[in-house]
Amino acid sequence: MALIDISPPLSEAIAVWPGDVPLARQVALSLEEGHTIALSSVSTTVHVGAHVDAPNHYVVGGQDVASRSLHYYYGPCQVIQVDLPRGARILPEHVQEPILAPRVLFRTGSFPDPTQWNNDFNSLSSELVDHVHAAGGILIGIDTPSVDLFDDKVLEAHHALARHDMANLEGVVLGHVEPGLYTLIALPLALVGADASPVRAVLAPPVV
Repeated sequence: MALIDISPPLSEAIAVWPGDVPLARQVALSLEEGHTIALSSVSTTVHVGAHVDAPNHYVVGGQDVASRSLHYYYGPCQVIQVDLPRGARILPEHVQEPILAPRVLFRTGSFPDPTQWNNDFNSLSSELVDHVHAAGGILIGIDTPSVDLFDDKVLEAHHALARHDMANLEGVVLGHVEPGLYTLIALPLALVGADASPVRAVLAPPVV
């Protein structure tokens, strides 16, 4: 089975939201220095790279990421390419094809380099979330750091997802992925109390 990796590599070069905790890896033991094993630790935001948000990231009293059902993050998925100006929200009219799967990933191309931060990435609109939900959607993903715009303090897309009890997937890399139907595998870690989790997101051929 051919897997398509849609996760950016995690290194100290990865860009994180301005003001958030950058990735740093500390080496405790090294084979090159004569130790019998290699041992290291990592510190970073739980919103690093490809990641899923938990409801407690944006809703008081919401579930933590360890409590979320894994069914959101595994199963039939559709990749849809949209074309719109940088810094704009995706509206239902930007989607030129029917929603055919319960998990939808939007390829915008508006955050092209995960190591170089840019503020003018695209995001979801609450109308789009409503549209995907009405078509049976349970998860929406996007190739940008957030489902909301950089300067949005209201978080309209996040709250629309909460209203419908939908999940999100942010920070994926889709430039090498053709639009179409796949199987998504993007399981979060069971980080108790955490508001997000990094994932190793991959696409597989659709299950028939």
